[in-house]
Amino acid sequence: MKIRRLTSAAAALGLALASCQQTRPDRVQGYIEGEYVYIASPVPGSLQKLYVHRGQEVKAGDLLFELEATMETAARDQARAALVLSEAEFKRQEGLYRTGVSAAQEFDRARSTRDQDQERLTQAAWNLSQKTQRAPRAGLIFDTLYREGEWVPANRPVISLLPPPNVKLRAFVPQDRIGGIHAGDPVRVYVDGAAEPVAGKVSFVSPRAEYTPPVIYSRESREKLVFMVEAVFAPEVAVKLHPGQPVDVEFGS
Repeated sequence: MKIRRLTSAAAALGLALASCQQTRPDRVQGYIEGEYVYIASPVPGSLQKLYVHRGQEVKAGDLLFELEATMETAARDQARAALVLSEAEFKRQEGLYRTGVSAAQEFDRARSTRDQDQERLTQAAWNLSQKTQRAPRAGLIFDTLYREGEWVPANRPVISLLPPPNVKLRAFVPQDRIGGIHAGDPVRVYVDGAAEPVAGKVSFVSPRAEYTPPVIYSRESREKLVFMVEAVFAPEVAVKLHPGQPVDVEFGS
């Protein structure tokens, strides 16, 4: 499972358009960003069952998908049968060794074989368990990347999950205002079409200045240095926001 940050092209377009409009001096432009959790299996296989669909809300532990596991099941059963035999031989050699009938070398060989079979069974059982993947966290099924019957390579994501805590605001603040913004400060986010702003909290203030994003084309903007600021929301607020959504932001109470 991997976590990646994806900024939607819609956010870039929204910033570009917004830069051409009048903005209140106490607000800055920003956009909503999603940090997706990509769910994959470390072993390959055909996608046998997809338990979820795009837009579905899931809880931690819910079944997401299952890969075909005929070979892994057979390997597990074979390893289990081999362990039964080697365990019996180990116990037999142990009894002979204690009575002095068998040499220590035979006893050690039986123990080594038993231990190796146990390791093979553990590995085979783990491979089989990885054919079924569950949601590591509660969230929204943002996308399904394969269809039932398709071959899925090892470590290739099948599901992209968006947990509410991974929905963030990202804004770029001019250098003459960054000194008054600190982690933990409240923010108000104005979304098009919403009657009231939504509340958030600053989670990160970049210590490094940068030029305004290249999607803002005005020469005046390019000449100004800005600092990136991120903010997070309560889960019940985050589920109402969408990655790529352009917003206006006010900092402070």
